[in-house]
Formats: sequence, structure tokens, C-alpha cells
Amino acid sequence: MAAQGESPQADKALERLCRTYWWPIYSFIRHQGIGQEEAKDLTQSFFAMLFERRDLEAVRREKGRLRSFFFASLKNFLAKERRHAAAAKRGEGRAPIPLDVLLARKRMDLEPANTLSADRIFERRWALAVLEQVLARLENEYCAAGNAELFEQLKKLLTGEGQRSSRAQIGSQLGMTENAVNQAFYRLRERYRELLHEEIAHTVIAPDDTEDELRHLIAVLRP
Repeated sequence: MAAQGESPQADKALERLCRTYWWPIYSFIRHQGIGQEEAKDLTQSFFAMLFERRDLEAVRREKGRLRSFFFASLKNFLAKERRHAAAAKRGEGRAPIPLDVLLARKRMDLEPANTLSADRIFERRWALAVLEQVLARLENEYCAAGNAELFEQLKKLLTGEGQRSSRAQIGSQLGMTENAVNQAFYRLRERYRELLHEEIAHTVIAPDDTEDELRHLIAVLRP
């Protein structure tokens, strides 16, 4: 909703959406058999189209989910691009989102070769983008409270990276008892759940859709 209209605030909100969900967009385009450079151009053009045409204006009139809206818009965009390969450059007059910075992330250069369909790739990348956004918000909260080191250790437990490190070892590193680590991890996990619900709620129109969307994202991440 914040990305609707024409104002600096709306531009900022729309850019945040683009920065958050560029990965599933780019991944879907790549899995259409499109090369990296062309996929980067198409991703940039898709986002520029959202800025220029203000397609999000229609969202208020429909019950739906941002994931579904982006997916349908992307498929429609690519279909038009195929019909008009020589379309004029979009987004003039606006500073482009620096995709080169985003694409510099290590994972972007490691697109796995697998048997998943492009649709499935989009769904999984979207789910991971949501989780990444939640983790970033959680990290910001901990850093603001002066608990950056605690967050880094507890994050390993949350993401499964810390299975080889016991909670007693983490406590030893941080000068905490094992029980204190357990309590701190419980609080982090509960806050993570709260932020996850908040983040998903931002991508749906009807509040009742939040739980359904959460279950869907969990399902698409299962092997």
C-alpha cells in the first residue's frame, strides 16, 4: 500500500519491494533459458516498469498476495518482451536500482542446475527472500541493542549452522551459562516468529491470508 501513488515515500517503498524480491524475479528469468546479462537487463526493465506504470495501484481493488501479483506481472511482462524484443528502453528519468550490487552476492553466481521448474524456482526464491528479510530485521534489532555477537552465535542455532557447536560452547564463548543461552535462543526464536508473521502480513491484502501464505512458503521450501 505504501508503494502506491506518486511521491518520494511511494518511490522509496517500491524500491524496497524491488530490492527485497529481485532474487526470485531474476531466478525465474534465468530459468527461462535466458543468459545472465540479458536476465539482468530484463530484471531491471521489469522493476522500471513497476515504477513507470504504477501497476501496484490496482492491488487495493483486489484481494490477493504480493507473491501472486509479482508472478503474474512477471509472466505477462516476459510474454510482451518476447513479442516486442526491440522494445524501447524503460525507466528514463529515474535512477535505476543498482542490480550489479545485488548480483554481487555470492549465491547469485551459484544458480544450481536442477530439475525444478521455473515456477517452482520462483516460489522457493520468494520464500527465501522473505526469510532473509526477517533475519535482517532481527539482526538490526539485536545490533541496535548492542547484542551483535549474541545474535551471530544464536543465528547459527536458528539456521542450523551451529549444530556442530553445543550451546555450552556458545555460552563459554560469550561468558554465559548454558541455561542462559537456552533462554536467549528461545527469545530470539519467538521474536523471529513474530517478525516472520509481520513480514508475510505485509505481502497480503486480507489479514486472514497470512497463515495460508506462511503455510505455502513452508511447503515450497520442503525438499
